[in-house]
Amino acid sequence: MTNGTSTKNRTVLYVSAVIVLLFVLFGMFLPSEMGKVVNAVFAFLTTDFGWLYLLSVSGFIVFAFGIAFSRYGKIKLGQDDDKPEFSNFQWFAMLFGGGMGIGLVFWSVAEPMMHYASPPFGTSNTVEAMHTAMRIVFFHWGIHAWVIFAIGGLALAYFQFRKGLPFLISSAFHPLLGDRIYGPIGKAIDILSVFATVFGVATSLGLGSSQIATGIQYIWGIKATPGTISIIIAVMTVLFTLTTISGLHKAMQAAANIKVWLSIAFMVFIFLFGGMVFILNTFTDSIGAYLQNFIGQSLWMGNISWLNGWTIFYWAWWIAWAPFVGQFVARVSKGRTIREFILAVTLLPVGFSFIWLSIYGGAAFNLDSVANGAIQAAVKADYTTALFALLQQMPLYVITAPLAIVLIVASFVAAADSATYVLAMLTSNGDMNPSKKLRSFWGIVQGAITIILILVGGKAALTALQTASIAAAFPFMLIMIAMCFSIYKALRADSGAR
Repeated sequence: MTNGTSTKNRTVLYVSAVIVLLFVLFGMFLPSEMGKVVNAVFAFLTTDFGWLYLLSVSGFIVFAFGIAFSRYGKIKLGQDDDKPEFSNFQWFAMLFGGGMGIGLVFWSVAEPMMHYASPPFGTSNTVEAMHTAMRIVFFHWGIHAWVIFAIGGLALAYFQFRKGLPFLISSAFHPLLGDRIYGPIGKAIDILSVFATVFGVATSLGLGSSQIATGIQYIWGIKATPGTISIIIAVMTVLFTLTTISGLHKAMQAAANIKVWLSIAFMVFIFLFGGMVFILNTFTDSIGAYLQNFIGQSLWMGNISWLNGWTIFYWAWWIAWAPFVGQFVARVSKGRTIREFILAVTLLPVGFSFIWLSIYGGAAFNLDSVANGAIQAAVKADYTTALFALLQQMPLYVITAPLAIVLIVASFVAAADSATYVLAMLTSNGDMNPSKKLRSFWGIVQGAITIILILVGGKAALTALQTASIAAAFPFMLIMIAMCFSIYKALRADSGAR
């Protein structure tokens, strides 16, 4: 058994590493050809299969809530006598923390403004366009995103804590494949999980580093060149790789605390100085519009080109992040019932995200009208400067702007730290404590991919990263569909045995 496990470890690691290396070499030596391939893949997947992304994610919602409210909802993620490892407060706090990623910091101002200036329907730059923009932002960061993470987490938690299988995506297919999960099919599933995670994180690293670079330019005038962005990526890679391999839990906890407290401080500050009543009105209206249009918007195909650049990209991005975010929510949920798990994972972070988006987006619209379109102009010129353009319209900009850069770095380092750890687990047969060498390897790989793409294509490389994320997520979306059938089969057998 040991030899088989060892061989499997090396196989998944080596094949994953080779695939990633080939992609990097392709981008390094044949950049124009890579661009053509990327564009062709993007057009093919979004134009021909955009409908499948929308149907699949909508189906995930039906499946998750159907399981939660069925008799299977009482089954524990663990043995029947297992108690939760964490108190309700600790558990809720960690789930809230999972919702505070680099994406919320990056898009909370930029996305509402971009939809306002270029809505998928209706007239731009109107009150109606503002309401539509906030509804769309809620839609992209709402239940659809977190139900994807919930399904990934449910599979990992159930088959690890209740069935004692390795902490791998392939373990979720044991009801369908049996011991073949330890063979080539299981390896292929885990390799796809690695591929999806690597390029999902690379996308966020590219976005986050660009926001830091343009923020530095916006504040201090240091030009945001591909070289500057690459240096920032290198520094961030060193930070999250060191925290992953150091084992200094106190230092890692301190970094997480910095992120949480800075996030709360910014929310309170922007709420107080961004127009409290306007923000509260925005929150109330957006919640109502989101709920009212939930089903229709989930399946809306009225503007294909807009959907390709926004909703379909988002669904693919969330799917790419499902292996590592699912691992996080699974790890902290041992001893919870399936009903508790699904409802908490899909609703608690979503509630926090809605509050965050209402504060940032509402303040942006309010202050933009006061400043005669200054924020909108900044977003139009470079959407990565959106957060800094907002802060510039409020007091204490000389303090809040540098702190915003700290928040961006802390948010990304925390997410990439978890992703690096999960990549090491996926390539070591689900070892809950993978080697430091393997963790450092995947940390360096993620940074190297992003740097090469940035140096080759500059800002245009972000488009390549987005496309790579969509390409990686497409086969994993099919895996998640099969995963739902496997989970249902296992739960039915479990319920019958009980």
